[in-house]
Amino acid sequence: MATNDPHHLDPPGTPQPGDLIEIFRPAYQHWALYLGDGYIINLTPVDESQAAAISSVKSVFSRKAVVRMQLLKEVVGDDSYRVNNKYDDHHTPLPVDDIIQRSQVLIGQEVSYDLLGSNCEHFVTLLRYGEGVSEQVFYSFFLSFSHSSCLFLLVYALYSVSLSLSLSLFADAQSKIDI
Repeated sequence: MATNDPHHLDPPGTPQPGDLIEIFRPAYQHWALYLGDGYIINLTPVDESQAAAISSVKSVFSRKAVVRMQLLKEVVGDDSYRVNNKYDDHHTPLPVDDIIQRSQVLIGQEVSYDLLGSNCEHFVTLLRYGEGVSEQVFYSFFLSFSHSSCLFLLVYALYSVSLSLSLSLFADAQSKIDI
């Protein structure tokens, strides 16, 4: 199971061509696909230089992205990463040669980017499996709240359920009184 805590990671392992690479940024996870010889393919914002695009949070909010081939060590920088083919249990990876060929055709291309429906995880899983998949938005949403915010949401949810149940019981009691 994937973890979102970069301090509790297994060693990153030696990536093999076609592997998904999860890079732990301070506020989100960036995804790339390993091509071989130290290179990855990933999405970066159109309007930033290659160096600035490596760790920019702005990339999360861009509407367009450029497909780039970069050195894994340069993209990771001071952050941590791991090989994470977490969808292999539910999706069959395409043959490695097909993954690499599909990837190489896209290098330098400008593509649409949407945090919810077409993000960096969707992109690399589309290359690996032929289908774009992402849990990143779901996890980022919930993990971005502080503990107090989560507690507030939990209390609010319990209050809502309790209020709904009370109203239902009240309506049921009211119908019995009216008889």
